[in-house]
Amino acid sequence: MQVLTANRLDNGRVVFLAEDGRWVSLLGEARIAHDPAAASELEVLGAADEQACRVVGCYLIPVAQRDGRVEATSARERIRAQGPSVQNAAA
Repeated sequence: MQVLTANRLDNGRVVFLAEDGRWVSLLGEARIAHDPAAASELEVLGAADEQACRVVGCYLIPVAQRDGRVEATSARERIRAQGPSVQNAAA
């Protein structure tokens, strides 16, 4: 199983492509590709949104379902999915 991730152009936040074509910040709301054909379709959708300057850096990440939740399988992607580990301080 895989989902498509990217970063927003306006603020750099990590996002995931949802079923309805929106980019969402919660991994649990992402559209899941269960086979190679579905994964390829996600890549095509992501490329179109990159061309339209909605997001940047689209790529697929492996996920698994554990205890009824969708989780990234790599440590790097789990950290990305949880949001920034350091918040910017106001100057």
